[in-house]
Amino acid sequence: MKRQPNLLYVFTDEQAARTMAAYGNDRIQTPNLDRLASQSVVFDKAYVTQSVCTPSRSTLLTGLYPHTNGCIENNVPLPEDVPCLPELGDFSDYAVGYHGKWHLGDEIFAQHGFDDFISIDDGYRSHYRDYRDHDAHSTYHHWLVANGFRPDSVSKDGFRSFSRGYCARLPEEYSKPFYVANEASRFIRENREQPFVLTVNFFEPHMPYFSPRDNQYDPADIPLPPNFMDLPGEENPLKTRLYYLGYRDGGHSGLPLKTEADWRRMIANYWGLCSLVDTHLGRILRTLEENGLAEDTIVIYTSDHGDMMGAHHLLAKCTQFEEAATVPLLVRVPGVADDGRHVAEPVSQIDVVPTILDAMGQPVPEGLQGYSLMPFLRGEEPSLPEGDVVVEWQGYNNGFGDVIGQPSILPVWRETATEEEIVTALGDPVRTVITPEGWKLNWSSIGEDELYNLTEDPYETRNLYAEPGHEEVIADLKDRIRRWQARTGDTVVLPA
Repeated sequence: MKRQPNLLYVFTDEQAARTMAAYGNDRIQTPNLDRLASQSVVFDKAYVTQSVCTPSRSTLLTGLYPHTNGCIENNVPLPEDVPCLPELGDFSDYAVGYHGKWHLGDEIFAQHGFDDFISIDDGYRSHYRDYRDHDAHSTYHHWLVANGFRPDSVSKDGFRSFSRGYCARLPEEYSKPFYVANEASRFIRENREQPFVLTVNFFEPHMPYFSPRDNQYDPADIPLPPNFMDLPGEENPLKTRLYYLGYRDGGHSGLPLKTEADWRRMIANYWGLCSLVDTHLGRILRTLEENGLAEDTIVIYTSDHGDMMGAHHLLAKCTQFEEAATVPLLVRVPGVADDGRHVAEPVSQIDVVPTILDAMGQPVPEGLQGYSLMPFLRGEEPSLPEGDVVVEWQGYNNGFGDVIGQPSILPVWRETATEEEIVTALGDPVRTVITPEGWKLNWSSIGEDELYNLTEDPYETRNLYAEPGHEEVIADLKDRIRRWQARTGDTVVLPA
């Protein structure tokens, strides 16, 4: 790189790792991601810190675990005194922008050192801080209105906005990915003569699972996951069984999920969303190239969590299963990490912010809880800085009626467990450790534990926790979690 490095930091919402060729999917059409992967280092086993939006996003921007920065559940605002990426280094000479979904409180307002702030969602208004203007709208809202569209949703207090379902049905040239790519390209062009930090967040492929690309894939050609028929049973936590029953009986996004054909239709739509993102990511990457900035720009691509998308007959996130907890992680640092090599060892997104700061020549603050991967990427260290990865789950502490957003599922839940059991199961904090040797322990606060050997059972079809012969492994894994808790200040109480 000939000048101060730029940063293009892209993360999507709910994109599973298996949505591009670099992660083994040779059927989906993502040519821009395929090209980016060939120019990056690809982390094959990249784990989130928590498999739901707000907590994971808090880590991706602060370099802290959710239990440290306070964002332990969805819609918990990031405290204003917790610094984000632009506030963690000296970026006084940089243009700094954030474009897309935020989901860390005060959704549409510039904050935390991001000056050029482009917002796309008015659905978090009830979570704004009191001093914010609750009648303000996102920049995407204003753009749609300027293009002749009229809001379809009216709140009880008369606030008009565009619903997610409405936006998902718009022609592609008015879609959120199109708009975000427009703004990102504008930002790059405007700041091509100075260094910049640009964070871009695509809302897709997050639900609702439909888009202008619904017909891009023929459902008949869609393969079902290898563990599709491994239905949650008594060996799995009650929470997992409740999720299965809810999706089985309630479907999602207006689509049923009762037959294999139903699931293929859902996955086809999801792939369409991923291809939609790919197209507009490509526009941003081309803008870098057209302005002669590609060789001076670090590019990071990841997602805030995955999506089960039929694995174990489950959908979406909020589980410790691999499909929800692992995501793409592509790191391109020109001249250092740009050769398409793959890293097989597990890595955590807790390391992303330290890696970005180090790659940009900034000191890494001591308070961050991850490690820079740059010594490894430069070849200065033979292995990753820390072998084990820990994924946390805090549980839902606000009841269960809005967990999946479909009150109609509750009767089938009550046929399975008492209301007290349901609330306890959904509020159960879990700590998961994954080792380089392939062991995975989900340690539950209420004793609904799981042990998997990912080397022999990568699709998690056999819970070994109660099987004889694994006592020493379990004790070792619990000790690793205890040490992690002590190091990171995690106070969740786990049974002896």
